[in-house]
Amino acid sequence: MPPTRAFVPAVPTINVGGEDKPDLSAQLLELTVREDSLGLYRCEAELGNWGAVGGRIGFRYFDRSLLDFGKPFKVVLGDATLFEGRVMGLQGAFPEGAPPRVVVLADDRLQDLRMTRRTRSFADASDADVMRTVAQDHSLTPDIDVSGPTHKVLTQVNQSDLAFLRERARAVDAEVWVEGDTLHAKSRAARDAGRVELTWQSQLREFAVTADLAAQRTAVAVSGWDVSGKAAIKSEATAAAISSELGGDTSGVSILERIAARKENLAHAVPVTAREGQAAAEAFFRMSARRFVTGHGVAEASARLRVGSRVELKELGPLFSGKYTVTAVRHRFDVAHGVRTEFDVERPGIGQAG
Repeated sequence: MPPTRAFVPAVPTINVGGEDKPDLSAQLLELTVREDSLGLYRCEAELGNWGAVGGRIGFRYFDRSLLDFGKPFKVVLGDATLFEGRVMGLQGAFPEGAPPRVVVLADDRLQDLRMTRRTRSFADASDADVMRTVAQDHSLTPDIDVSGPTHKVLTQVNQSDLAFLRERARAVDAEVWVEGDTLHAKSRAARDAGRVELTWQSQLREFAVTADLAAQRTAVAVSGWDVSGKAAIKSEATAAAISSELGGDTSGVSILERIAARKENLAHAVPVTAREGQAAAEAFFRMSARRFVTGHGVAEASARLRVGSRVELKELGPLFSGKYTVTAVRHRFDVAHGVRTEFDVERPGIGQAG
């Protein structure tokens, strides 16, 4: 007998300015909420825009009294919030043979960072220090849990705050995201967005998965020069960097090692300390190793599926059943198919063949 399925409302609830708006929910035609590991949570809501307004027939939402730039915009499904941000764009759609529509484009608070470009430098600062400064610049509460070296100088050169933040996060194998007014930065191991189980032909409607050695490396090397120590830096990351994430699976790295050695030298990384070089090598190695097995699925609507959550997929056979990390989520709604959740996953290993 398949697992019992929780009741899911047929239509999400739209909340504007802190108040539920049943009229907007009733006019909702299509909805897409996107989240990925790069941050910047986005929402597109398409609504019917023609009907009775003040005793006449006309455009319902073009007067900006309800839908306006900068207004808080939230999408709720049952008791769970699918999206929370602000209105940043409005579109008009005028299809042939159908009533006009309005499309609301909303982003989370990372939009502020994307729209702010600077040139500046940080002296004797760690990546965690830089992230806290960026959060404070935008009146966000920092929740930073990353490790890494202290740099003599870090420079932001004509970059947006978001691009610079992502760059520093990649350097220490961390991910950044915003929830409400809190900026989070954590390693994948420390980011705990919950656990979800999905079974094919039950909560999991569709799934396609690929195990591919093309982007795998058996080693990653980084070279540089330690100015203070007057010594060459030669750092290398190997299979040990990803071993703690395998959970009994067979890694793509170990499979590749039986076929051919594939070592990559990172030319763009220029460390000035040995610790910085090792951190850069391991971060790049893990990033590629985690992409050995990648998949895309469609599930029953679930706000529990978030970027960073661990999902256990069942009934997919010995190779592909197992635990994955969610890297992207798209909650979708339309009047023909109702609500569903699409998601992307990855993992560094494959199951044992039966």
